[in-house]
Amino acid sequence: MKRFRFTLLAICLVLLFLGWNDISLFLRNRAPETIAVTALEQNGAPREWLHVTGGTLDLLEAISTSGSIELEALLIPLKSDPQAGDFRVLVETREPGLIKLFRTYHFKLDSEEAQERYLDEHRSEFFPRQDVSGTLVTGLIATGNRDKLMTLAKDVGMQVTDDVIFIAEGKEPARIRGFIFFALALAGLVKFAAMGKRNSPPQGEA
Repeated sequence: MKRFRFTLLAICLVLLFLGWNDISLFLRNRAPETIAVTALEQNGAPREWLHVTGGTLDLLEAISTSGSIELEALLIPLKSDPQAGDFRVLVETREPGLIKLFRTYHFKLDSEEAQERYLDEHRSEFFPRQDVSGTLVTGLIATGNRDKLMTLAKDVGMQVTDDVIFIAEGKEPARIRGFIFFALALAGLVKFAAMGKRNSPPQGEA
């Protein structure tokens, strides 16, 4: 019984931690912060939920997160200058149109000449100037995912610095999950305290 109580306590503490992280993230990010990509490159992210304006996606330098034709998502540099070789912002996107272009260019064309023709025909789609909304891939909970993305980018030869800003496009801070975790943790702690009282010897016993 004592082992179960301390297992329950450990679970409650984890839920408290997860709940507080979600709640604090939500309280800091009631709405996305609008920021120009130039300011983001120079000063970093002011908050976790962003609406980035004035950037150009470079699909030609994108990489697949799956590494196969069964594409799940792409990592695409977001640049203030489309001609720049370096970048500071990477966008993880699942936009079907961009994935279709990437798949066709890399997996369905059988020669460099065919790729060049396809690129010429769709150049504006390979370098779309568009705003991006999403949340940063950062913080204690997302550290593992960020590390995987960083390792993937370096493994395929992408020139990415350690301070690169990862944005998960379309993702928003959880609005309810943190409060649910917190409520479950408090209920578990009440149960933990009640079990302790029940197992305590009556006063006056030797």
